[in-house]
Amino acid sequence: MHTTSSTSRTRATASDTGRTLNIGIVAHVDAGKTSLTERLLFDTGAIDRLGSVDDGSTLTDSGELERRRGITIRTAVAPFRVGDRHVNLIDTPGHSDFIAEVERALGVLDGAVLVLSAVEGVQAQTRVLMKTLRRLRLPTLIFVNKTDRPGARDAGTLADIRRRLAPAVVPMGTVDGIGTPGARTVPASLADPAFRDAVGEALAEADDELLARLVDGTPPGADELRALLADRTARGLVHPVYFGSALSGDGVTALLDGIVTWLPVRSAEGDGPAGTVFAVERGASGEKTAYLRLFSGELTERQHVTLHRREGDGARSGHSGRITGLDVIGAAPGDRHRLTAGGIARVRGLPRVRVGDRLGSGEEGPTAPHFAGPSLETVVRPVRAADAARLHAALTALADQDPLIGTRALPAGGGTSVLLYGEVQKEIIAATLSEEFGVDALFEPSSTVHRERPAGTGEACERIERHGGHDFWATVGLRVEPGPPGSGNVFRRDTELGALPLAFDRAIEETAHRTLTQGLCGWPVTDCVVTLTRSGFVGPVSTAADFRQVTPLVLMAALAAAGTEVYEPCHAFELEVPAGALNGVSGALASVGARISDTAVGGAVCVLKGVVAAGRVASLERRLPALSGGEGVWFSMPAEDRRCVGSPPTRARTDGNPLNRAEYLRHLTVL
Repeated sequence: MHTTSSTSRTRATASDTGRTLNIGIVAHVDAGKTSLTERLLFDTGAIDRLGSVDDGSTLTDSGELERRRGITIRTAVAPFRVGDRHVNLIDTPGHSDFIAEVERALGVLDGAVLVLSAVEGVQAQTRVLMKTLRRLRLPTLIFVNKTDRPGARDAGTLADIRRRLAPAVVPMGTVDGIGTPGARTVPASLADPAFRDAVGEALAEADDELLARLVDGTPPGADELRALLADRTARGLVHPVYFGSALSGDGVTALLDGIVTWLPVRSAEGDGPAGTVFAVERGASGEKTAYLRLFSGELTERQHVTLHRREGDGARSGHSGRITGLDVIGAAPGDRHRLTAGGIARVRGLPRVRVGDRLGSGEEGPTAPHFAGPSLETVVRPVRAADAARLHAALTALADQDPLIGTRALPAGGGTSVLLYGEVQKEIIAATLSEEFGVDALFEPSSTVHRERPAGTGEACERIERHGGHDFWATVGLRVEPGPPGSGNVFRRDTELGALPLAFDRAIEETAHRTLTQGLCGWPVTDCVVTLTRSGFVGPVSTAADFRQVTPLVLMAALAAAGTEVYEPCHAFELEVPAGALNGVSGALASVGARISDTAVGGAVCVLKGVVAAGRVASLERRLPALSGGEGVWFSMPAEDRRCVGSPPTRARTDGNPLNRAEYLRHLTVL
């Protein structure tokens, strides 16, 4: 049993890395996630005083923006120890605009604690997070916070959790005086027959053999129930629920016991070094520090490593470097520079590192979680024209921390395009540019990012001998055809292996992927198979630059022959509203082209499900409180996009993607 006595409150060390547990704290905004993080660190002796979200003194929200706004923006890692278990606590953002940051962190966790408020109960973002946790089968405990606040509920909150989050939950205690400053949790014990019955019934809902034993009057004993609960929790099938208050500390001791009892330590998954970069920081001098979770093997300073990544278009790439600095988080002084399986370290010396990079062959370790890219785009321009170069460099640096925001320079001083998840993210980027980079920027209203897909098959070829002037000392033939939905862009070869020098072959493939960032209508091309059908070069005359210059011309010609269709990103939504608001809400959905696939009426509540264009989600969320009397709950997730009918929307192209040969040759002349 964990206590907060002077003997147990010792600072965390990670000398026993085989016992390292990596957990995440996830929650809706204002559920008390950061306050709970502070309480866990304080009660285990990792920090000497409790920080406060209100006065900006918390350990994990260390950035000036996080302190001022009172929200977590970037993933932070803090270590502590419970008994012989070293725990790395990963504090993740709670706002929906930073859902990609949350999902990246989930990919390196052994388990999670989902925090919700006993007053507000299950919120829309709580449901988004829980759906993600259950999809990943990540072992998850639930902590119901703020039991000492007026309006706090226990039975009602449990009913909401079972109905709207997960039916298989086990309350691990009760609360006396809930909703008052004197609220106190009473931990449950498997020595209590009534609690054993409750646990058995909860587990039997998905276990016919156990149900039969309960019916026959031969229920399992305390030890067997403990093992069964541990197994179901580890498989993400059951979720123990704890009550308490992060501010007062009530119930936190029981939660700590639950963390080390029910959340399993992940075993090493191979022999060689394999891991994932889940966060990147950039220092004042520009040096990058990567946060890397190691799943197998070990790493030391001065070691040469190769990292792999999957680009936004599906292409794989890699880069190598030597580790110049390695600090294991929470390690004892003698173990700080040697990272073993299960641990997390700050790694320096890899200038090209980005969030999502994977150490090893790219196949070891758990599958990285999938999350849809941003569906909004804005154009950013400097307030002072002289800051244009600094602005683009700053945005590029921010993209290293979050590659999904994606940046591209627009032609003729048109500013820089930035991809976004939402308007709060835009506000954070603007403040970061001003306060950390000293650049004031203007943001245009956000617009929806579409995608292009090949409509058919098209081919094109550019030969050396075709033109007497030899515009390019390179022969390239390409075929374009549709790929399976969700496959991204794939490059293949129908030419003889070794027909081209490696540098020329690589120039074609890299340029092909880069060219597909803008299709015929200016949108990124996806689910496209590009096949090299013909190649040639002239001895010492041809260079890689020839192949980089001719490939966009050939690829765009092949794409024009195939034709493209433009697709609009969509969200699958679930909307819960009072029955009296059904007509008004249905009309609002119809007015923005939403397609309602199911309507379920249960008593005073209606649940509507369907699909709506991603660009309409923000306006619907703004209108929902007025339409539903403040009682509506909106949940949506990126879904399959749908083809645009009629004249497709277009986006301004940069100079790099020619639509015809004459235009491209003029472009090269200018360069």
